Amino acid sequence: MIHETSESSRSKAPSSAGNSRDTKIRWVLIFWIFLISAVAYIDRVNMSIAGQAIARDFHLSDIQLGYVFSAFVLGYALFQAPAGFLADRVGPRRTLAFAVVWWAVFTALITWVSPQSAFVIPFLIAIRFTLGIGEAVMYPASNCIVSAWIPSRERGIANGVIFAGVGFGAGVTPPFITYILVHYGWRASLWMSALLGLVAGSVWYAIARDKPNEHPWVSTEERDLIEAGLPSGSAISSAGSRRLGLKSILTNVDVLAVTFSYFCYGYVAYIFFSWFFIYLSKVRGMNLRQSAYFSMLPFFAMAIASPLGGWISDRIVLRFGPRWGRSALGAVSLALTAIFLALGTRVADPQWASVVLAGGAGSLYLSQSCFWSVSAEIGGESAGLVSGVMNMGSQLGGVLTASLTPALAQLYGWNTPFVVAALLCVAGSLTWIPVQRNASSPSASKPV
Repeated sequence: MIHETSESSRSKAPSSAGNSRDTKIRWVLIFWIFLISAVAYIDRVNMSIAGQAIARDFHLSDIQLGYVFSAFVLGYALFQAPAGFLADRVGPRRTLAFAVVWWAVFTALITWVSPQSAFVIPFLIAIRFTLGIGEAVMYPASNCIVSAWIPSRERGIANGVIFAGVGFGAGVTPPFITYILVHYGWRASLWMSALLGLVAGSVWYAIARDKPNEHPWVSTEERDLIEAGLPSGSAISSAGSRRLGLKSILTNVDVLAVTFSYFCYGYVAYIFFSWFFIYLSKVRGMNLRQSAYFSMLPFFAMAIASPLGGWISDRIVLRFGPRWGRSALGAVSLALTAIFLALGTRVADPQWASVVLAGGAGSLYLSQSCFWSVSAEIGGESAGLVSGVMNMGSQLGGVLTASLTPALAQLYGWNTPFVVAALLCVAGSLTWIPVQRNASSPSASKPV
């Protein structure tokens, strides 16, 4: 029983730590962040699935719909660093719980916009921009949990599980939203997305704590295991707080390199999140049902590849060190993604093209935990701010692809956006080469 670890048992002689068991509360929190991550992506991807129905109701062109997609990503991108700063200062428990309520409100708010309004496009853009501000909290806050709760040797798999929620949430969204949309309309699909968020956020607030020593369910053994496994520069212990300033973060060679690589990563990821469903239906000629099912493939590939990449990363780190386990794996994964994307444009059969492109999404997500493990280890107690800066790069890539993809497709055909994405993957792969600072203390970071 988890509750058998009491305050009185913790106050006993030090030898009692050996008799208490590892309660693994850290993995309960990681699993619940996985679920919240899935809900976040349901809230994000539901617009790409319901987008055609919304566009018909509001008389939007693909270009105008692209502006609505970009508005979300722009709000999400611009508030990554402030969200990380907030999570560092207020704590990830309260910050994330409040954010989930925010998502629910602004997801539902779209259903109240009247198609007859003279300001339909500004309203939709403003709502999606504000929703993006709220969702900006998600991963900087989760990285605060990883930094405080997860020993270095487990961070690859922990981040892999968290970001498997991205693939899982985005993967179940097409059939889930399509079913509700067909039977009850697109407004009902957004209401259901909002309700899921409220439930997940309420449970999170009940079970989470910012640090292991604040949680009543954590045993002495688990607390000691966590503290012993934290990097020396980021230990959350009686040694006190060590926070990094924004200037030192923005002038750090490794942070800048990883941020640019994550920009390339985000550009590619948002092709799948924003346009893949529409690509299959309008370009590859699939009907609504086929598009719903085949558009799931990249996201399930992400869900499988994310924890797999984390596991592989941790194993390589233990055997060969962080340079190979984080930097080299990140570089190789992005290079593989470029190959899959280039091949996918050459496949004539729509179903096989979906499979090949899904391989690109999977290889992309093999590198996901590398980015977040490195940012947690660079940041320490400033993990929220460091990862917020890094993730801002990814989301700016998403802003660009959400609007640039339909423009490139209209001018040069739909192969062009995937070729551009492949070239960016090559650039992002090369950017990993100089990244060396993976697990040392913040004071060891290299300024520009």
